[in-house]
Amino acid sequence: MSAQFKEVPEIRQMRVTDIDRVIIIEQEVFLFPWTWGNFRDSINSGYHCYVFEVEGNIIGYGVMTIYADEAHILTLSIAAGFQGAGWGEKLIQYFISLAKEHHSLSVFLEVRESNFGAARLYERIGFKPIGTRTGYYPAMGGREDAIVMELKL
Repeated sequence: MSAQFKEVPEIRQMRVTDIDRVIIIEQEVFLFPWTWGNFRDSINSGYHCYVFEVEGNIIGYGVMTIYADEAHILTLSIAAGFQGAGWGEKLIQYFISLAKEHHSLSVFLEVRESNFGAARLYERIGFKPIGTRTGYYPAMGGREDAIVMELKL
């Protein structure tokens, strides 16, 4: 797949009709993916659910909650064939802007301890590690810790 497009990429609200395409990416990228129901429930709960679409193709997505003055990115991914081209950073920046619009003071997220690429990206954007959630993620043969990261806005 090529990361070059003729059409301008669009970030738009996720619809229930998008979930089948989102699940394809979710299952391609994560060993323990969210379910169709997880995404439907997020949309129905009023979470901030967005897809990154280019030329009619969904290449990424994210889900974020905002309560009081805190935003929390629950999941975010770019399709494997499009990773490393800056699309993930654009999507994260979109969520940061959305958090600022809602007057959040911080954005939080968790990242697998073993996901060095994502952790480096988050640090480059300005997220700082602030703690660990022991055994937070399912993993082959057990559980894996999550690094909790915060971006102060």
